[in-house]
Amino acid sequence: MNLENITIAPGSSVDLAGLDPASRCGLGSKEESERILQQDIADLAALQEIFAARKERALLIVLQGMDAAGKDGIIKHVMSGINPQGVDVHGFRKPSGEELGHDFLWRESNVLPPFGRIGIFNRSYYEEVLVVRVNREVRSAENPQEALETWRERYEDINAFERHLVRNGTIVLKLFLHLSKEEQRRRLLARLENAEKLWKFSDADLEGHQHWKAYQRAYTDMLAATSTTWAPWHILPADRKWVARAMAARCIISILRRLPAEYPQASEERLQKSAELARVLAAEGDGDERPSA
Repeated sequence: MNLENITIAPGSSVDLAGLDPASRCGLGSKEESERILQQDIADLAALQEIFAARKERALLIVLQGMDAAGKDGIIKHVMSGINPQGVDVHGFRKPSGEELGHDFLWRESNVLPPFGRIGIFNRSYYEEVLVVRVNREVRSAENPQEALETWRERYEDINAFERHLVRNGTIVLKLFLHLSKEEQRRRLLARLENAEKLWKFSDADLEGHQHWKAYQRAYTDMLAATSTTWAPWHILPADRKWVARAMAARCIISILRRLPAEYPQASEERLQKSAELARVLAAEGDGDERPSA
């Protein structure tokens, strides 16, 4: 799995139509992918423990993609081995009245991960240059080029916001799940035909499918405008869920492996205090050799 092939170089153009959403990314089979994923999940758990112990950086994972692209599945499967105390997941849908009363970055700013923690945004402030843009285009039928001009300032704001985060210790990992229209149709239909999956369906899902071209145009512009040296976008082929999950895990691991891999060293004062506490506990022994649970 070569991550360079899925990373958008800053300043480059994006052609989603030319990227295969059913690509295997070098994975031979689903079984092979599952084996790799399970090993990566184990490695990720170990890396996250050190990451949490050092408390030197924060990691923000931004997941974007059309409805039914597999964002929930990535969170469920890829993060399955991580201590839940070290991860915060936030989903962003239609903003509330309170959120609409603030700037478009406000609600995400309130739940950014602190040092030592991993934060996952299932959708994010990028909805403000995707859903909002498409809805306005549909209502006003404005020229796509004119629409692009109206969003350039928000692209600039997002880039500046992410640069601020990175400069202050937060790593920003952005994953776009590239799904085909036909695969989305099949997944949405499966939800509608399964009573146990109906809770996952909303009218907005169908609206997004009906305005597919407008969304692809909005995503294309957004990806090209906001893939930066400090926070590049990674495009994950999403027609095969097992490929997207394996690639997502590898992206996260590649980030954590660049960081120090040792637990923090205790200070001399801490070592002395620990030795003293150990002596106190040892002195309390009463000779009872029962196991301590």
